[in-house]
Amino acid sequence: MPAVIRDKFGRPIRDLRMAVIDKCNFRCPYCMPAEIFGADYDFLSKSELLTDAEIVRLAGLFAQAGVTKFRITGGEPLLRPNLPDMIAQLARLPNIEDLAMTTNATYLVDHAPALKAAGLYRLTVSLDSLDNEVFQRMNGRRGTVEQVLAGIESAKSAGFTNIKINCVVKKGMNDHTIVDMARFFKSSGHVIRFIEYMDVGNLNGWKMDDVVTASEILQMIDAEMPLEPLDPNYRGEVARRYRYLDGSGEIGLITSVTQPFCSDCTRARLSGAGEYYTCLFAQGGVDLRAPLRSGASDEEILALLTGVWQNRTDRYSELRTSFTDIPVKGAEMYRIGG
Repeated sequence: MPAVIRDKFGRPIRDLRMAVIDKCNFRCPYCMPAEIFGADYDFLSKSELLTDAEIVRLAGLFAQAGVTKFRITGGEPLLRPNLPDMIAQLARLPNIEDLAMTTNATYLVDHAPALKAAGLYRLTVSLDSLDNEVFQRMNGRRGTVEQVLAGIESAKSAGFTNIKINCVVKKGMNDHTIVDMARFFKSSGHVIRFIEYMDVGNLNGWKMDDVVTASEILQMIDAEMPLEPLDPNYRGEVARRYRYLDGSGEIGLITSVTQPFCSDCTRARLSGAGEYYTCLFAQGGVDLRAPLRSGASDEEILALLTGVWQNRTDRYSELRTSFTDIPVKGAEMYRIGG
């Protein structure tokens, strides 16, 4: 196994989230507001995106630095051509314990079998409400609940067993549908995770007043379907786990606004353009595409990415919680996955 690379706070690098494309077919207001990301928006060109070979090469170097978990993100990753071929190459890299993907699931009906055959371990599906009118308000009217549920079923039929559902909760938008979401997935075998609305990027008009706190979400669900806390599956797990007292499943709460987990964060991020970020809220990334394309050796790139991590001091969420308002925010979620 690779030597453990740690940052200034002693946090190892263990997880790499790779945004393989910046485009998405949805226009969720917390990530890609339709009024900004219109039909003429200038997304990355093919030449600006990392190639499959470049992504796999960088992933292998991150694995040498200590990464054991990969997550494929976007944008919507299933808009990336030939994605199963890339996943098959990533699955063959040594020392990788987990290979997952986050998707809005609207294309899963067509791609789930190929993804499973390629070696993808797990899927996380974004679904913010079961009420179709609410759901469409939250995705720019670009898809339906029925499409997402069909995608989940196709993934299950293809052999995916550990499917997670992510629900971003925004006050006054979908918080009245939380209990229905929990009840729907309660005995499904899928774990639903409710995410506090976060201030990622600069375009979503985030305000603390829009946040439904994890404690409020927990109270809503517990009042209808009693819950008890569970221990984390591993150190650094982002979701706080709770199980139903009747044994019919569990939920997760992702609390980066009110109960930050910076102290255990082991996640690095790679944008589709090859920018290496050490925090979801980082103001800038380190360009890895340029050295890749200028002939840098594996040893040189490995030294670069390990050096960046060793100098890491990120703890944005802890600082934001302390000071409420931080005027300068970082990269947009659609570029680095979320």
